[in-house]
Amino acid sequence: MREIDLYSFQGLLKHEGKAKYGEAFRQWQIDAPNFIIDGHYPVRELWARAKSCWDKILVHESKSVLVVAHNAVNQALVATAIGLGTEYFRILLQSNCGVSVLDFTPQPEGGTPNICLNRLNQTPGSPVAGGSSAGRKTSKRIVLVCHGVSESDLESSMPYTGNGPLNMLGNIQAQKIAELLLDLKVNTVISGTKMASVETADTITKVQEAADCLGADCIPRYVETKQIPDLDVESILTQSKKDASGLQNVSSGWLNRLEDDVTTSLWDQSGKSWKHLLYELSKGSDQDNVVIAVGHPALHIAMMGHCLNLTKEWLGSFHLNAGSISVIDFPDGPSGTGVIRCINYTAHLGRWSIPITRSTQADEEY
Repeated sequence: MREIDLYSFQGLLKHEGKAKYGEAFRQWQIDAPNFIIDGHYPVRELWARAKSCWDKILVHESKSVLVVAHNAVNQALVATAIGLGTEYFRILLQSNCGVSVLDFTPQPEGGTPNICLNRLNQTPGSPVAGGSSAGRKTSKRIVLVCHGVSESDLESSMPYTGNGPLNMLGNIQAQKIAELLLDLKVNTVISGTKMASVETADTITKVQEAADCLGADCIPRYVETKQIPDLDVESILTQSKKDASGLQNVSSGWLNRLEDDVTTSLWDQSGKSWKHLLYELSKGSDQDNVVIAVGHPALHIAMMGHCLNLTKEWLGSFHLNAGSISVIDFPDGPSGTGVIRCINYTAHLGRWSIPITRSTQADEEY
């Protein structure tokens, strides 16, 4: 679990590396997975080491295991756990003191457990305050906001339906989200047409436009707001005939339990939504552009899948909670590769946040 080995690069400052290994240094910057030095492929070797570590980590009988390691190693551990290759190096960020959580859920028939990335890079500081991704400056960003809990959720057969107005908890979640996003100057807030999404988006917009009187900015901000039906997936989810009581638990990887035709419809619809967001991000000049998308957790999971060029079979590999945010940076612009800064960040919710590890009672099975 040592950090990545860069061989002849070790011990050099960046300007020394550029001067001594010009072409190789450039490849390390722009094509790290295929970077070769001294006959070695450092990123490929790192991935192989990380993959072998899981065999040792998972022999522990603890319900929770804490792994403390380096930036690149943790990237490789997260990626190899859910089956992503070296092309995802520098795509799933790991910050100093950032916490990522992987859920390993045993299958009733035994064999390989279901593995789900429950959190990525839950940092002590604000995940939206920084302006760089893996050392690269970025001015284009999409923030995926899961709407707050609504009054209709307890009566629905699906988690987080969003059909009714926000309940008390939902209103608190929306306010906490809006306060966190004050660190950003938001250009556009997009939501679906469901009431919970619209009310969450309205709260974000009102707080943004009051930035001057709140002391977060010297002048009022103007935010463009839009409601796009393509961001509504609740009607797709309710087509599932799965047992409602089992799905209301909103457990890790719950999208794996939906029928294939439902996940296919969700995937297709989310593809349209993702194109909408990229179009909004591409508008205007090269100046900063921050687009907020408010919607159902299932929609955002699927859109992250499109961002990462995955398929619908990966839907169960990610998890989001109501009131969470996920941040995607585009250092090369909307046509470039999205860099995931964090997934399912909930620390801003304070006492109403979802714990990053699940507590157990007495001898309860995990």
